Amino acid sequence: QVQLVESGGGLVQAGGSLRLSCAASGRTFSSYAMGWFRQAPGKEREFVAAISWIGGSTKYADSVKGRFTISRDNAKNTVYLQMNSLKPEDTAVYYCAAGWVTLGVRSYEYKYWGQGTQVTVDS
Repeated sequence: QVQLVESGGGLVQAGGSLRLSCAASGRTFSSYAMGWFRQAPGKEREFVAAISWIGGSTKYADSVKGRFTISRDNAKNTVYLQMNSLKPEDTAVYYCAAGWVTLGVRSYEYKYWGQGTQVTVDS
């Protein structure tokens, strides 16, 4: 069992940066692949980024490639999403997720989910 708690969301101007954190409970955090997803109002949840259980491999949605960076610190049971050059279309609730499918891009490939953190990018 893994419990995930996201933090770091907020309101930022277009072009600005935010760093999201996802703290995980449980001693087996390092054995999970981790991902970030987001859901904008009226839209389906979409994949943002994923990282392997060691952290050596990452994958990004085309819409965020070059602007967002996913990383993890297994000693701190935490995964991060550094978001730079934010755009109004990045506005969404961001969720972190844990699962066993390495670099999964689909929601069903993740077993555990956090409650989400709101990111609003003002133009």
